[in-house]
Amino acid sequence: MKDRAARRDVASRAPPVQRGGPAGELAVVLKPGKEKSLRRRHPWVYATAISHVTGEPVSGATVAVRAADGTWLAWAAYSPASSIRARAWSFDERDRIDAAWMRARVKTAVAARSALAASGNALRLVFGESDRLPGLIVDRYGDQLVTQFQGAGVDAWREALVEALVEATGCANVFDRSDGATRAREGLPPISGVLRGAEPPEMIEIAEHGLRFLVDVRHGHKTGYYIDQRDNRRLARELARGFVEQHGRGPLALNCFCYTGGFSVAMLAGGAAMVHSIDSSAEALRVAKAHIELNGLPAGAAEWDGGDAFDALRSLKSQAAQFDLIVLDPPKFASSHHHVERAARAYKDINLNALKLLAPGGNLLTFSCSGAIDVDLFQKIVAGAVIDSGVEAWLVQRLAAASDHPLMMTVPESEYLKGVWLRRVR
Repeated sequence: MKDRAARRDVASRAPPVQRGGPAGELAVVLKPGKEKSLRRRHPWVYATAISHVTGEPVSGATVAVRAADGTWLAWAAYSPASSIRARAWSFDERDRIDAAWMRARVKTAVAARSALAASGNALRLVFGESDRLPGLIVDRYGDQLVTQFQGAGVDAWREALVEALVEATGCANVFDRSDGATRAREGLPPISGVLRGAEPPEMIEIAEHGLRFLVDVRHGHKTGYYIDQRDNRRLARELARGFVEQHGRGPLALNCFCYTGGFSVAMLAGGAAMVHSIDSSAEALRVAKAHIELNGLPAGAAEWDGGDAFDALRSLKSQAAQFDLIVLDPPKFASSHHHVERAARAYKDINLNALKLLAPGGNLLTFSCSGAIDVDLFQKIVAGAVIDSGVEAWLVQRLAAASDHPLMMTVPESEYLKGVWLRRVR
């Protein structure tokens, strides 16, 4: 009865859909020359590109996006409070943006990740613009789904999307973590709580490439865990194992901004003799220590530092410490383009000090999750750190998020996580 009532509620609360033609339609009309990005299928329409709006679309309403000459360009979700005033759903005029369309998009997104089940039971099922559901993030932890409705459009279609997710995955439990800063920029209040099924347990155990981790979906960072680093953690494990094979001993490793110790566990599982892990959160370190025990790894090989990573790196440098394998996975330093200069200095600082701690022949995996710092800029920042450190290093490989976070080629902003793997030559 409850599910049937929820489905009736979806139908009654469905957002307004597009009308049949220009007369009386809800539309965003662009200024002359501002249609180029839409023609290249980039989904964002900034407020500064808009000439005028026809009708009175409410937040989340589907609007037509038209060029200055009236040519139809896209169906989009309207967001009156955001600088990104509309986000395109579709570039096909024949599409009808309704509950069936949402259901089809969710089904396609979930099916596209089906081959990744062998890597573990923690996956990103929907990745916003890359799945043509701008602003929607959905992660799966075993039988638990965790959602983030970060855009006005997907927020308006919340009920229909939740129904579609339950149908596509068979997961009865859906918990919402729409409590990030992005919603404020969309004029939406932060919310979190159960959307379907039961309250999630305090910790959910997941499997990742044969390792076990605990996830707090109610209070943890993002949706509880950094799923995007799954394959990079496996790389760190392989590098530790390769070091053992080459040198006959385990590497000395350093994990800065370790959060709940994902990279630390991976490196210890690969045979690291010692991993020194740094994070300012006592709660994150508590969980990290539990992960060592959960995976049957030697507790004596794990050192924990609850201080500031910037200060800790300088302290280790003053002690002339050396490490064979270092991971830098800091939080977002630049939330927008206004913070790029400050963020660049921070990235330069941690990489410079890490390079001075890296033993010859050692490997550094360094990352940025700041969307405002693009791949080229991040590589330039790291290159500057290499130059100033006085060491010589190879760029072995560029790193990115796992494949369940695909880059939509027409939306370069979706490549928020970027990294480089450096090897110190001397």
